[in-house]
Amino acid sequence: MTHRIDGEHAITMAWLVLFVHRGYRSAEGKDVRMGADRGVGLIVAVVAAAALTSACEKPAAVAPPPSEVYVTDVIQKDVPVYLELVGQTQGFQDVDIRARVEGFLETVNFREGSFVRKGEPLYQIDRKPLEAMLAAARADQETARARLEKANNDVARYTPLVAKQAVSQRELDDAVAMQKAARSQLEAAAATVDKATLDLGYTRITSPIDGLVGTTQVKPGNLVGRGESTLLTTVSQIDPIIFRVGVTEADYLRIIKRDPGRAGAAPRTSGIELTLADGTVHPKTGRLGPVERAVNASTGTLGVQILFSNPDSVLRPGQYGRARVLIDTKAGALLVPQRAVQELQSRYNVAVVSGDKVAFRSVKVGPRVDTLWVIEDGLEPGDKVVAEGLQAIRDGMTVRTKPMPPPSATRTGELASDAR
Repeated sequence: MTHRIDGEHAITMAWLVLFVHRGYRSAEGKDVRMGADRGVGLIVAVVAAAALTSACEKPAAVAPPPSEVYVTDVIQKDVPVYLELVGQTQGFQDVDIRARVEGFLETVNFREGSFVRKGEPLYQIDRKPLEAMLAAARADQETARARLEKANNDVARYTPLVAKQAVSQRELDDAVAMQKAARSQLEAAAATVDKATLDLGYTRITSPIDGLVGTTQVKPGNLVGRGESTLLTTVSQIDPIIFRVGVTEADYLRIIKRDPGRAGAAPRTSGIELTLADGTVHPKTGRLGPVERAVNASTGTLGVQILFSNPDSVLRPGQYGRARVLIDTKAGALLVPQRAVQELQSRYNVAVVSGDKVAFRSVKVGPRVDTLWVIEDGLEPGDKVVAEGLQAIRDGMTVRTKPMPPPSATRTGELASDAR
């Protein structure tokens, strides 16, 4: 529109000059020289050209506004350093229940997967064969006792007769030998009775501890105990429960260097958190238990047991999880939001704002703490870093800064935007 108006203005000026020239010729007559006509024509051409040139000039470019970014202050605070260890739970006591005598299993006296008390009956094996063996052993014992009584009587009768030379010394010696043999036979018979009594008692299998009983491995009617101690089930004590982990040599040394007195002494680390498979944290904290004597040469790890209270029986043997052990505290650590850190080929950078200028700095990162990242080198207390808008800026660029809203406000804005 501007170019069109200027062009029309130039044409109007040219016609105005021509009209004045013609009026001049009419007033002065025909004796006006031809040179004057050429001069006027030249003036008209110059005026028109100047007007068209002015009309074709482009307007000056307007500079774009500075990019808007959200900035936040570098946070300085003490940061605990944790060691996370993956492991598996196991019972504080895992007791295998086995058949100790041969026989047919008659009954299973528990509900699989339930809790049982110490001494509670679990299985019953057929008693009849063992009762018969016990009766035979007792009969043998009575026979041996009768033989011993006869031997005793012989010795008592032969002893005075030898003094009177009514019997020979050899007969007395034989009687004494028979007495000793009868006594030994009685003792062997008594031992056989004791064993038969024990075996009969083993037909009633009870729980040796309070704990959680597993599923039964053998059903009633099966023969157990022939040539081996048949595994029937397992009872586990799960309060407390053991969380077993494998610690690398490097992590073990980190723990020992923090507390040298722990080497070979009773472990005293407590307050250990356990994160379960669904991401929840076990309500009870644990403490460090026994540590293996030597490093496993094949895995390069050291076995460590962590004890957790389990009053509600939430933890069961065989569950996986992550234990978090506090091993150090970084005093006055510097932290920035994780989204304020750019990672490229294992190099980390942050955008620092000074005034209205942006400068990218290489930093050395440490552990992550929730949504923050510890910066070990490259930043100073009081620095402001760009937390939002990193993709639209470059080093040395002028920006317009706004403070980063708190997470709750940011989340509210996102929900409102989604609703629209």
